[in-house]
Amino acid sequence: MDWTEIGTLNDIPRRGARCINTPGGKIAVFRTSDDRVFAIEDHCPHQGGPLSQGIVHGEAVTCPLHNWVISLATGEAQGADEGKVATLNVRIEEGRIFLQLAVEEIMTEKELA
Repeated sequence: MDWTEIGTLNDIPRRGARCINTPGGKIAVFRTSDDRVFAIEDHCPHQGGPLSQGIVHGEAVTCPLHNWVISLATGEAQGADEGKVATLNVRIEEGRIFLQLAVEEIMTEKELA
């Protein structure tokens, strides 16, 4: 697995997200109110809603379609809901964000959408 730079912390608003495209699918990169960064697949396990468009609260995001709450740390649905999305390892160095991607998932474009 390789570390790939995808942008800077300032590219993502607090309590917001940006998406990157990989050959394996769209990844949502979230920034919490206290500047922690998480990366998960950008689809809700319920019906595929775009998690990047959801509301970030604490270490979770609420899907904009049916209000499922997904842990940004584990990718697991919270409460009575069941399901999970993949998470990716994130590293921040001097304000730059790096994702750990498998060789086959390395992006051809290194910009946040």
